[in-house]
Amino acid sequence: MGNGRGDGARTTPLRVDAQRNLEHVLRAAREVFGELGYGAPMEDVARRARVGVGTVYRRFPSKDVLVRRIAEEETSRLTDQARAALGQEDEPWSALSRFLRTSVASGAGRLLPPQVLRVGVAEDDGDGPDEARVPQQRTQPGGGELRLVAEQSAAVDDAGAAALLDVVGQLVERARAAGELRPDVSVSDVLLVIATAAPSLPDAAQQAAASARLLDILLEGLRSRPA
Repeated sequence: MGNGRGDGARTTPLRVDAQRNLEHVLRAAREVFGELGYGAPMEDVARRARVGVGTVYRRFPSKDVLVRRIAEEETSRLTDQARAALGQEDEPWSALSRFLRTSVASGAGRLLPPQVLRVGVAEDDGDGPDEARVPQQRTQPGGGELRLVAEQSAAVDDAGAAALLDVVGQLVERARAAGELRPDVSVSDVLLVIATAAPSLPDAAQQAAASARLLDILLEGLRSRPA
């Protein structure tokens, strides 16, 4: 009986420690992947989390599983930010610029899933559905389609990526229809802005200032100009 109570008492701190270790690993993974990209080794994540690499692998049996977890969380966060901007800003340009500023400030651009960044204008090359998944039939200038390139080991599920592309597409279309966005700007351009305007610098204040300055310049480039 006494031993049973002792064993039970010891299990609760272990569960707390396991949860704490998971939080450390996820935070470290976001930092490491944000600084070095998704090619960074698991050992770097373990060192940043101050745990053994075995602890990381106990929670995430392969690096692909950890990458997918981080990519899905970041994609979901970006989607929520885009929906908030779409629902809370009446002016199309204000909605788009708010989304960009919020996303860049959060550093999400450094963690965008690779296959989302590969979205772009692509002519139909006849490769068929196995070569590309089409989350939406959104015609772009030049006659192409917005397509999500399929990877053998996708970093994030198609549903999550498609949801992000759809809501960002709505922000883009509203701003374009209002004449406030250059007509040649696509969803992929907007995502590229998020990735480009989020540099990884060692000093946090310098990083924030550089991101804000770069985003101001990029936003000016996105806006339409009177003929």
